[in-house]
Amino acid sequence: MSRYVILIEQSEDGFGAWCPDLPGCVAVGDTVSETIEEMRGAIRFHIDGLREEGLPVPAPSTVASTEVDAA
Repeated sequence: MSRYVILIEQSEDGFGAWCPDLPGCVAVGDTVSETIEEMRGAIRFHIDGLREEGLPVPAPSTVASTEVDAA
């Protein structure tokens, strides 16, 4: 099983997520945990769609992630 990094951003009315390795694969939710679950399903759906179309499935490219204090 591949592990993809997702980025989660807060908006005025909830949260949105996207996956840098899978362009166009996004999800939204009311909470961070809901957004993660929605994104998990979106990634599976996205990959299934790529396979059905005979397109290559991008391998995860992120090898590390961290937060940086800019102050």
